[in-house]
Amino acid sequence: MDQQRVDGLQQQLKNARPQDILIAALTECTHIALAFSGAEDVILIDMLKKTKRPFRVFTLDTGRLHPETYRFLDRVRAHFSITIECCFPQPEAVEQLVQNKGFFSFYQDNHHECCGLRKVEPLKRKLRTLDGWITGQRKDQSPGTRTGIPIVQSDSILANEGHPLLKFNPLAEWSSAQVWDYIRAFELPYNSLHERGYVSIGCEPCTRPILPGQHEREGRWWWEEATKKECGLHHINVVSEDETHQ
Repeated sequence: MDQQRVDGLQQQLKNARPQDILIAALTECTHIALAFSGAEDVILIDMLKKTKRPFRVFTLDTGRLHPETYRFLDRVRAHFSITIECCFPQPEAVEQLVQNKGFFSFYQDNHHECCGLRKVEPLKRKLRTLDGWITGQRKDQSPGTRTGIPIVQSDSILANEGHPLLKFNPLAEWSSAQVWDYIRAFELPYNSLHERGYVSIGCEPCTRPILPGQHEREGRWWWEEATKKECGLHHINVVSEDETHQ
């Protein structure tokens, strides 16, 4: 899709409600799915369900998620009576990494190699079958990589050559307070780890609770530089922020 069309969609949807953005996404793309992982995505599933239109949901099972996260996935599946398509890493690649570097190499040489095998490659494989995807990203989630998230964008980082890919972020303008107000109001399921101080939840070795007053992303990859805390799924955010400050 050419940039002019993307800019037109962005202008059209800049003041739209998340529900209307979701309807536009389902209308614009023939093969589109929601990438599910956390609290924001439960809201999007609830909104998609209320459109009365067919929709798809997928998730990335890295093999290192918390037990509570797996239980959360099953609760969401049952609550909404939906199928969640699970994407898994290539076992040979994971086996080679563990044999060569052990189970926790990311503490020494950063998380990108492990995330690349367990998250980015499975995501790219899934996105090859789609022409659009929906995320629960919010601008206030990260001080250095998500502040400029648009409602809709052309995902040039994860798209394959000759395979246009639209990315919709319906909750980009929402705050954490709005997310939890919605979850409580509609009694939606959530990850029980949130009750123990976890805010941003990823793989078990790379996630920890945060203290009062800390930013929510401080519980992710806490041993690394704060403004680059992306696993590669949303690397376009890092590129966009770098370009903004050049």
